[in-house]
Amino acid sequence: MTTPTIASQTASPVPPAIRRPAGSRWSWSFLIDIAVFLFVLAAIYGVYAVGHTWLGPVPAQVEISQSPRALPLYAFYSLVRLSVAYGLSMLFALAYGYVAARSKQAEIVLIPLLDILQSIPVLSFLPGVMLAMVALFPHSQLGIELGSIILIFTGQVWNIAFSFYSSLKGIPRELREAAIIYRFGRWQRFVELDLPFSTIGLVWNSMMSVAGGWFFLMACEMFVLGNRDFRLPGLGSFLQTAASHGNTRAILWGLAAMVAVIVLLDQLIWRPVIAWADKFKFEQVETAKAATHSLLSLLGRASFVIRLYRLAVRPVIEWITVNLAVGARRAAETFSVPKRQSTRRGLLIVLAAAILAGIGFAVFHAVRELSDLSRADYSDLLRSAGFTLLRVNAALLIGALWTVPVGVAIGSSPRLARIAQPLAQIAASIPATALFPVILLFLIKFRGGLELAALLVMLLGTQWYILFNVIAGAMAIPTDLKEASSIFRFGSWDRWRYLILPGIFPYLVTGMVTASGNAWNASIIAEYFHFQGRIVSTIGLGSAISRASDAGRFDILLASTLIMATIVVLINRLLWRRLYRLASTRFKLET
Repeated sequence: MTTPTIASQTASPVPPAIRRPAGSRWSWSFLIDIAVFLFVLAAIYGVYAVGHTWLGPVPAQVEISQSPRALPLYAFYSLVRLSVAYGLSMLFALAYGYVAARSKQAEIVLIPLLDILQSIPVLSFLPGVMLAMVALFPHSQLGIELGSIILIFTGQVWNIAFSFYSSLKGIPRELREAAIIYRFGRWQRFVELDLPFSTIGLVWNSMMSVAGGWFFLMACEMFVLGNRDFRLPGLGSFLQTAASHGNTRAILWGLAAMVAVIVLLDQLIWRPVIAWADKFKFEQVETAKAATHSLLSLLGRASFVIRLYRLAVRPVIEWITVNLAVGARRAAETFSVPKRQSTRRGLLIVLAAAILAGIGFAVFHAVRELSDLSRADYSDLLRSAGFTLLRVNAALLIGALWTVPVGVAIGSSPRLARIAQPLAQIAASIPATALFPVILLFLIKFRGGLELAALLVMLLGTQWYILFNVIAGAMAIPTDLKEASSIFRFGSWDRWRYLILPGIFPYLVTGMVTASGNAWNASIIAEYFHFQGRIVSTIGLGSAISRASDAGRFDILLASTLIMATIVVLINRLLWRRLYRLASTRFKLET
């Protein structure tokens, strides 16, 4: 028997890569390349099919099939509309949030305006947007499709913009000073600091935005204005048609198809993105274990994807970064301050004049439209607004009571997060509008059942905004602060008082603001619904808006929208603006 040498003892734990059969890695990578190629081919065909449909003529009458066989095609159409609207939402939110956070003058106008816009119901935008798009493209399906996408966009964009703005306001002072010391240009600071610091909030609010898109899909794909019928094939119109006809079997088929699409999106997109976003957590110590996902690891081995990124994407990003940095440096050397300030002042004067002219034109026509309403009409609308305000506040209170502790538990425990996060994403993505017919079947028989159903639908449409932002806030709490609380042996109350609540406060404010706006939006469906061939409604501002839309009463529609905007402005002035100021000063994460 021979004595093993030191070299043989050192080399005894053979790495798994050596034990693999020769060529297995190449064959596995080759299979992934084939799968990616087939996916790209299917995507190209899907773009062709969508373009052929959108650019085609407007059909004389659109029949929404109630057969389960039509569901795969309908799901594809709805998914395309949601994806295009989400892309537009992300671009708008990044630009809007950046300007609002970087300019104090713009912030004074943009943040209250954002709060108003996200609180105005989608149905208030619906008539004008749909008629304008149809007038622009009268001979093709593109007008109706663009109208639907823009309306889905209005249901998705606001919470992403709020999240990005809040994240920019919360960037620690030492990181901003480091960017100044290293002389980052605007583009480099945006790419290297602003976006990474905002990633976690953007990811979770993106999931919530897509869920919001599902929520309003039924209204955006099947809309009636007076005697004009704008319908598009999709899951939303499928469910709305089934609910109108009282077809329970079709409702269940539609819900099953929607859940299947949501599960696929969760596993193929959101779970890998969450695992990837974890690396942007603001830390001063190394985390114990990084989040992983099997699909993300699988894509990491795909040679085709890596080569495509290295050859096509990364050179473009590097070229933009280098050229914009050089351009910023040259601009600083060549342009004088007075000239730049005078140019900016001239542009602002022109822009202000254009805005004032547009506001004057709109106010003139609005006053002429509202002059036909009587005092009794305004009294009824104010009374309806009071009922809706009570429902909105009740939904926010009930939602916050359970989402804050549950969201902190999910965001603080990786083991619980692996189980609860997918379930929360699926539950949030199932629109309450699709569940409303099922809820009505059980509650409409009881006294006060319609009131309870309306509150429940508003709660289902708003509570997820709070939950997802709280989860993002709990995940963003630095590990060194958690370790410090353990070293100083904080009890449960001290841990919540000195660590958790201050850490999640900026995210909680964002969640409450967006939840409030979407509660007002949800009222248009919760308070007025077509069910089993009849209309069930309760008193409220959302009910007044829906009834005015059905009757083509633009004066009532405009008056109710203005009343809602006025209420939102007052709440913004008295509550949300103060909380945002508190979040960006006292509870900012910095040394």
